[in-house]
Amino acid sequence: MNHQQSTSLKATTGNVPATMKALVAYGKHDYRFEANYPTPECGPDDMIIKTEACGICAGDLKCMHGAAMFWGDETQPEWVKPPFIPGHEFLGTIVEIGGNVTDFKIGDRVTADQIVPCQECRFCKRGEYWMCQPHNIFGFQGSNNGGMAEYVRYPKTAVVHKVPGQMELESALLIEPYACSKHAVDRAQIGCEDVVVISGAGPLGLGMITYARMKNPKKLIVLDLVENRLEKAKEFGADIVLNPKETDVVQTILDMTEGYGCDIYIEATGHPSSVTQGLSMIRKLGRFVEFSVFGEPTTVDWSIIGDRKELDVLGSHLSPYCYPFVIENVANGNLKTNGIVTRKFPIEQWEEAFEYASGKHGDFKVAITF
Repeated sequence: MNHQQSTSLKATTGNVPATMKALVAYGKHDYRFEANYPTPECGPDDMIIKTEACGICAGDLKCMHGAAMFWGDETQPEWVKPPFIPGHEFLGTIVEIGGNVTDFKIGDRVTADQIVPCQECRFCKRGEYWMCQPHNIFGFQGSNNGGMAEYVRYPKTAVVHKVPGQMELESALLIEPYACSKHAVDRAQIGCEDVVVISGAGPLGLGMITYARMKNPKKLIVLDLVENRLEKAKEFGADIVLNPKETDVVQTILDMTEGYGCDIYIEATGHPSSVTQGLSMIRKLGRFVEFSVFGEPTTVDWSIIGDRKELDVLGSHLSPYCYPFVIENVANGNLKTNGIVTRKFPIEQWEEAFEYASGKHGDFKVAITF
């Protein structure tokens, strides 16, 4: 995964300025635009990219609003390390390169896995780098600043991927979320006889839908509360779309399956009601994949999972080994991307960008551009 070999050459640079525009998080609810923030320095094993754009993730919003999984509470320590520059859904062009880096060159258009693995913990040594124990993800710690800045440093162990120059920006911005979507669907092990329910048709859910369609399930059913999301889900390959506000979705799924329930339920909303809904509609011995980041603790009846249905409950985190497939299949059109990136804002308008990224105005994906 390393993007270098050991030589000792001087860094090659493309005239990187000393300061840059950036959004900097100093604390929960304390995010500030900085017009002259120090540009990252390029070490011998590093690369500096000029950021093209950075998508805004639901996790970015939850972090800004102080969710405990980021900032800690009485049950968990603080994970973020401010001040930091947020953003992990970004891509750009290499403008400076360390002397030890041989696999890339100035001018390459690149993106990287969200996590920067340490390569030393038990998980990294087993190839399970997405569960790296230190867990340094771009955009949450000052040591690995993210993409809401004009320049970003890719350190030695970053998992970097080339992005085709001809790929449209609106498609390239979906590489990171779609890689997460792919991992969740892979965890579900969808077969051609499976009735699959995906709950949530935001950008990540839509990535799951377009990839799950490639698995050719017996029936692909999508649930969401927002009509334009359901329309997009249908366009991306859903056989049936249902709105839980208008339909008793649990009874509908049971009726479709002779009372047994769906074979697979993938939860992609981050809302507690979607979890309990899934446990009610999944069949005995079914597979339940939980992908979402929750803003609050969620309570369920574990007797359903154990004694009553003997379910396989599977987590899904990040996107290990998924980027190459996603880049190839976004490029060739197998994975649909049209119409998901709905707005782009300059970094100076980050507050407006975050407002639209909340989805309350009907947007799917909002990005900050440079």
